[in-house]
Amino acid sequence: MKPPPQGWPRIAPSINYKHARSAIDWLCKAFGFEVQLLVEGPNGEVHHSQLTYGEGLIMVSEEAQNSAHPERTQRKSPLSVGGANTIGLMLFVDDVDAHCSHARTAGAKIVSEPKNTDYGPGYWEDRGYEAADPDGHHWWFIQRIRGPA
Repeated sequence: MKPPPQGWPRIAPSINYKHARSAIDWLCKAFGFEVQLLVEGPNGEVHHSQLTYGEGLIMVSEEAQNSAHPERTQRKSPLSVGGANTIGLMLFVDDVDAHCSHARTAGAKIVSEPKNTDYGPGYWEDRGYEAADPDGHHWWFIQRIRGPA
């Protein structure tokens, strides 16, 4: 398998928001992302952005009503589809309890509090929590407690 392009992880999910600029600010404040790139349209809407978390990368853009690329109009925020979860993302963090506390203070809806999940001998144990952002996307933050035996 050839390596991905320089500076890109092997997979980079794309997430759409009703108001991408405020979502980007919120994701940076609450979850610790950093803006790597922001591409604006003529009216200030976010056509594309790249946010990093360590070596991870997500792309965030504005939900499109009309577009020269018709497939973009099918990508929706949960706010536009009755709250249905349109994507779920999991990130490994160094200290899940501190991350949860920070996210809660920044206004994240904590869906499930930090807890340990032991997948049994031969597998691993993680500590994690689930949070929802203001548009309703669900995020899982995980800290590895024990690796496979």
